[in-house]
Amino acid sequence: MKGRNMKPTTVIRNAAWVVAWNGALGKHHYLRDVDVAFAGNEISHVGGAYDGPVDQEISGRDLMVMPGLVNIHSHPTSEPLRKGITDETLSPNFYHSSLYEFLTIFNNDPDGTPPCHRVAMAELLQSGCTTIVDYSMAFDGWLELLAEAGIRACVAPSFREAPWYTRDGHLLEYDWSDKQRGPNGFEAAKRTIDLANQHPSGRLTGMLAPAQIDTLGGDLLREAHDYAEERNLPFQIHAAQSVNEFIEIVRRHGCTPIRWMDELGILTERAIIGHGIFLDHHPWLHWSTQDDLALLAERGATVAHCPTVFMRRGIALNTFGGYLRAGVNMGIGTDTYPHNILDEMRNVGTVARAVAGTVADLKTADVFEAATIGGAKALRRDDIGMLKVGAKADLVLVDLKHQAMRPMREPLRSLIFVAAERAVKDVYVDGLQVVKNGKCLTIDLDAELEALEAAQQRSMERVPSIDFAGRTAEEMAPMVYDIG
Repeated sequence: MKGRNMKPTTVIRNAAWVVAWNGALGKHHYLRDVDVAFAGNEISHVGGAYDGPVDQEISGRDLMVMPGLVNIHSHPTSEPLRKGITDETLSPNFYHSSLYEFLTIFNNDPDGTPPCHRVAMAELLQSGCTTIVDYSMAFDGWLELLAEAGIRACVAPSFREAPWYTRDGHLLEYDWSDKQRGPNGFEAAKRTIDLANQHPSGRLTGMLAPAQIDTLGGDLLREAHDYAEERNLPFQIHAAQSVNEFIEIVRRHGCTPIRWMDELGILTERAIIGHGIFLDHHPWLHWSTQDDLALLAERGATVAHCPTVFMRRGIALNTFGGYLRAGVNMGIGTDTYPHNILDEMRNVGTVARAVAGTVADLKTADVFEAATIGGAKALRRDDIGMLKVGAKADLVLVDLKHQAMRPMREPLRSLIFVAAERAVKDVYVDGLQVVKNGKCLTIDLDAELEALEAAQQRSMERVPSIDFAGRTAEEMAPMVYDIG
């Protein structure tokens, strides 16, 4: 008879491949034909034959077991709604950045937020993502949605002092009129973070997340970072994400966004830079210094790299491998649709090599480490992103017999560069199964997609009343072909 305090144990027996953590070397390594067990929400065994008590046994003969992937930058309340709309939007008067002209126009409404969020969560879980940084404006029911999805989440309630807008499609302006907007948002963020950290699921935490470097002043940024220091929280902000932002910060403060963060004292080892593309070495800037990259490394900051949203606009980090060689901790985020972290990982590799002009810019291991231990480090955790005894039981089981994985010679390369989510069979978060045979168990994805399509239609109908020029959605985002 099981003791009262014993936790149910699942063993994956004779797993063909395991991406295990080698503590002595401080890196992942492969194991072959070994057992992986987890009891309750923690991993209890990795390697060799497991001979302890078993409540459930899974044959691992045709499986690769790997740690759940860590996504440190995503916007699930808005981005899924824009599928089919902002795939190739062009804002030539904003240096090809659709941030300022399009993303404020194609927005969601309160009724569309829950289905939009659930669609993103289902996509993430089905692609092997077990931990997400949800970088959103706080809304009613947010924590409950995350808890119901079954994902591990770090909530990042966004706040700002001065939202941006344009009245003519080429001049970027900021609304600083409401002096309480920023402080009130900061206070609300603190309350949300407290609720996340106290959530009974045990899977929710929080971080300080001011919105964008150009939408806040120095005093509030310092105050927010001081609070993060006091509470030992991660701190994330969008910075160096566009040429417009770079120029605006130079205009205001006489230095680059990264240098200004350092002068404020907020470029620290707890800081995560959302995107961090336009450092002073980027060739589009032709800047007089090349100090930002070394400064990021020296201060121990992390860059949240999200290539997909930028490659759509013809923009790229220069380069992923270069940042690593400089000593910068790199994590990966999905940011945009699809919320498919394996798809994002493939784009990390291909974009970096195309920009560098050589396959040698990075290795597959660099990409996998960014999506696991790089993200875990950014979130100040040593119990996720790795398979080791005592880590959280966040696991992904990959079907090695899936056609897209075969011929099966190198499992991680085949998964990242070929099969992606198609080969993700089962996913566990905190020891609970959330994906079975490739389908999310916690979300009715088809039903949520129906609701999201209705929300997208409402959004498109609102466009002329929001756009400065009164354009329709069809004018701003035309179809691929005319409808005859």
